[in-house]
Amino acid sequence: MPELFENTKTAFALKSDAELERAYFLFKLIANQPLVRIGTAVTNFAIKTHLPVEGLIRATVFDHFCGGVNEKDCMPTVDKLWEKGVCSVLDYSVEGKDTEDPLDNALEVTLKILDFVKERDAIPFAVFKPTGFGRFHLYEKLSSGKKLTKAEQQEWGRVVNRFDITCKKAFDLDVCLLIDSEESWMQDAADELVEEMMRKYNRKKAVVINTIQLYRWDRLDYLKGLMERAERDGFKVGIKAVRGAYLEKENERAEEMGYKSPICASKKETDENFNKTISFIVQHLDSISLFAGTHNEASSYLLMQLMEENKIAKDDPRVWFGQLFGMSDHISFNLAAEGYNVAKYLPFGPVRDVMPYLIRRAEENTSVAGQTNRELELLKKERKRRKI
Repeated sequence: MPELFENTKTAFALKSDAELERAYFLFKLIANQPLVRIGTAVTNFAIKTHLPVEGLIRATVFDHFCGGVNEKDCMPTVDKLWEKGVCSVLDYSVEGKDTEDPLDNALEVTLKILDFVKERDAIPFAVFKPTGFGRFHLYEKLSSGKKLTKAEQQEWGRVVNRFDITCKKAFDLDVCLLIDSEESWMQDAADELVEEMMRKYNRKKAVVINTIQLYRWDRLDYLKGLMERAERDGFKVGIKAVRGAYLEKENERAEEMGYKSPICASKKETDENFNKTISFIVQHLDSISLFAGTHNEASSYLLMQLMEENKIAKDDPRVWFGQLFGMSDHISFNLAAEGYNVAKYLPFGPVRDVMPYLIRRAEENTSVAGQTNRELELLKKERKRRKI
């Protein structure tokens, strides 16, 4: 089993020689930190000044990390993944806005995706971000315990309504709904709202699934408390477990504002926290369903081992593995080939609107040097196997 993720023939079976070369080129660029910084600045300038760069972006970084500009545009990729037993999660990756129209538009897109998902076994989940449905400042104000103005209370009512409409539709269609997590200083309000939705719609199984970022040292305790409330009040918990996406921002804010960082002191502590949490969930699968969003080989092997030790079937609907499209294909496709439930997050949206997401992907890959090097090592191995 330790050799499973070395199988590059399975990992890159869907990539043509040209696509393999593009992936190798992109990860070589991402491995160069100064180049990523310059590229990010140039790209931001080009987008803001409306230079005609969309074609270039689409042909390179966008097509590698995204499924398309709309859900129908994603379908060729969805179908190709499904042929290899890998499901898709269509992720409308337009970052949160501060006005009502884009928030209502995000709701409309999410509801449309739910209908779209219901018809396709290849897409078992829908997903949205809390700030897709409400202003960041509103979550932040509620999370800090400050009182909302009358206008803000009405605005928050509309946020709650967007959540409720979406969760009810997911429940009615029997489609699982992943809700992403964001910065710690707005997350309490989002967590409380998602728990309210779980209480309402997760009576028989986990339809509504919250995300916990396990680079935060307090999240396992939060999960234990949530499970206790769920068992007491008779609802199921759905959890997407990830390591986290806002590391530098979290630490910088904590230092600036003089409070203890919510982030684990080291990568090792984060890994331990993640592994302890998935172990806890597997021990309590009757109460908690797991979507393990991880690009970490050791954690993936651990989850496989835990499932085997606890006699949990590889295709048990309460346990999923998930990775981002364009990354960690050696984990996704080899797990799927072994019969595990695997889904790729497939971002989509207009090229310009998805750029903040793509820039964050590049920056994350640059800061996690080991991951980029691993991608390059595997791509080199497959190039050699094909003798490109």
